[in-house]
Amino acid sequence: MTETTETTRDLIDLDPPTPAAPGPGVQPDQETLDRMTVEIVKALKSVYDPEIPVDIYELGLIYQVDYDEGDEGGLVKVEMTLTAPGCPVAGEMPGWVQQAVERVDGVARCDVTMTFEPPWGPDKMSDEAKLELGWM
Repeated sequence: MTETTETTRDLIDLDPPTPAAPGPGVQPDQETLDRMTVEIVKALKSVYDPEIPVDIYELGLIYQVDYDEGDEGGLVKVEMTLTAPGCPVAGEMPGWVQQAVERVDGVARCDVTMTFEPPWGPDKMSDEAKLELGWM
C-alpha cells in the first residue's frame, strides 16, 4: 500500500472514508491536509488490537478523523469503535490512539471519542486486514 491520499485507506466516514477533514477552526491548505492525513494514518496504523494481529485502522475501527490546524498546533478528533463493547482493552485503547496521534509533528492534542453506532462488523475491515487474517 503506498502512502498517497489517493491509495492510502482514508480517514473520514464509513463508505469509504475520505482524507482528514479540517474542523471548524483554522483551515489548513491542501498540502498540509495531505501531509497530515498521511502522518495521522501512519500513527493510527501503529496501534494494534492485542487479540488480533491487524492494526486498528485496517480493522475499520476508526470511523472519523477531523483535523483543525489551530493557532497553538493541530487538534485531531478521532471517533472510533471496538470490535465488541466488552473488549478487554476498551479502557486503554483510546489512550493508545491519543498517544500515537499526538506523536505526529504538527499535532498538539488528540481527543478520542468511543462510539458503538454503527456497530463494528468484519465488513468494515480493509482487504489488507482480511488477507492478513486469512479471510480472503
